[in-house]
Amino acid sequence: MSDTLVVGLLSLLGTLAGAFGGIIVANRLVNYRLAELEKKVDAHGALVDRMYCAERRLDVLGEQIRSANVRIGEMELTDA
Repeated sequence: MSDTLVVGLLSLLGTLAGAFGGIIVANRLVNYRLAELEKKVDAHGALVDRMYCAERRLDVLGEQIRSANVRIGEMELTDA
């Protein structure tokens, strides 16, 4: 084989190895970032669920306070 052909083949192999290596590294980075983003989304979803439960409890407590205030008002009227 001539020297030019050997140099050309080595250049081709080096270029292919570099291109595929870059693709693999970029793919791993994208997969890592997606996994981290999924963790953040899961944490946000859990926060939304907890806030929904807390708001429901606050609504129940507010209704209980309103009911207690009505009963107290009725008791004050009967005592007067």
